[in-house]
Amino acid sequence: MGYVFDQKDIRSELQQKVAAELAEKARKRAEVSDLPDGVDDSAYLKGTKKSSSTLGFWVGLVVVAAIALIIFIIIKTQR
Repeated sequence: MGYVFDQKDIRSELQQKVAAELAEKARKRAEVSDLPDGVDDSAYLKGTKKSSSTLGFWVGLVVVAAIALIIFIIIKTQR
């Protein structure tokens, strides 16, 4: 005859073991904090600006053009 295992108990023990291993790996990775984050520390960002000084002008121009287009379409469709 065979021995019957309760699979719920085996799965919960396995899940606990895997969760403990993953938590330990996460703790080890969190300890290493001197690595660059890959965004602000990247070499391709050297010599660049966050945004142009004329950004407000271009945004305003696009908004005015969109409003003018909407008004133009409304006027043309009412005739």
